[in-house]
Amino acid sequence: MLEALQDLDAIRLNFSKESLFILNLTLAFIMFGVALEIKISAFKKLILRPKPTVIGVISQFVMLPAVTFILLAIFRNYITPTVALGMILVSSCPGGNISNFISSLAKGNIELSVSLTAFATLGAIIMTPLNFAFWGGLYNRLLSKAEASELLRPLEIDASQMFQTVFILLGIPLLIGIFISHQFPVFTKKIVKPIKTLSVLIFIGIVVMAFSNNYQYFIEHIYFIFLIVLIHNSVALVTGYSFSSFFGITRRERRSVTIETGIQNSGLGLVLIFNPKIFPDDLHIGGMAFIAAWWGIWHILAGLGIAWFWSGIKIPDGKENQNK
Repeated sequence: MLEALQDLDAIRLNFSKESLFILNLTLAFIMFGVALEIKISAFKKLILRPKPTVIGVISQFVMLPAVTFILLAIFRNYITPTVALGMILVSSCPGGNISNFISSLAKGNIELSVSLTAFATLGAIIMTPLNFAFWGGLYNRLLSKAEASELLRPLEIDASQMFQTVFILLGIPLLIGIFISHQFPVFTKKIVKPIKTLSVLIFIGIVVMAFSNNYQYFIEHIYFIFLIVLIHNSVALVTGYSFSSFFGITRRERRSVTIETGIQNSGLGLVLIFNPKIFPDDLHIGGMAFIAAWWGIWHILAGLGIAWFWSGIKIPDGKENQNK
């Protein structure tokens, strides 16, 4: 398995500058659509009852990267450093763009889901570069003492460039979306659903296009990448559910926290990976790209699966009230 994963690093996915530009625009458009659903009143409610939101943010930005690091420390002799760093990068990203849609299908707390997406996306401007630098650096130091240390090539990350990229792609669209939602509520109500539907379809289209352009690579290496992402995503979902259950929030809130933790914005991860100012072209980081790319496909399937399962389990009002 290790030898097969080592072959990934030398592979450069067929992802042109034009495709990256389209992905950037799509990601910004998706964040704009998310922001249109953010109401100032929702923030007021969260201030009065902040516990579920705090739990959700901690689950995403503290628990998931930490658990990912533990997972990597256990299996460090079976994967390559770049695959490991790809997993750390994905775990450092905020909740994915379809998490609100999945949460609604799963009969979760939609208001909490949207609010968590907003908080996590704004927080990602700082937390994504910080988490990747911290946990990635820690993993590098861990590997330097292992037998496979010769596989490691230190990655010098420009934190300021990563911060700038994340702010442009996430921060600015969110601020514009919130402004329009607040100033033009009637107009916003008319366009929010079409924009959300269109953004999800465009994102899925880009993922399918990327997959088709690299079909042969995926076929040759999908077995190991599938297993790694399956385990990682399962750990993310279990982390979100366990952590939220421990603090006794309602079942609907637990569902939303679980989904927000397990549905990661791998599109942001791909944008960062393919940015030559962050990861120079001479670095062999095919493993990172494969992990982020397959996450983009798998978390849609996993999210729809868990939503289908939960949608069939009714939560009685009495039971829900008892969990508050």
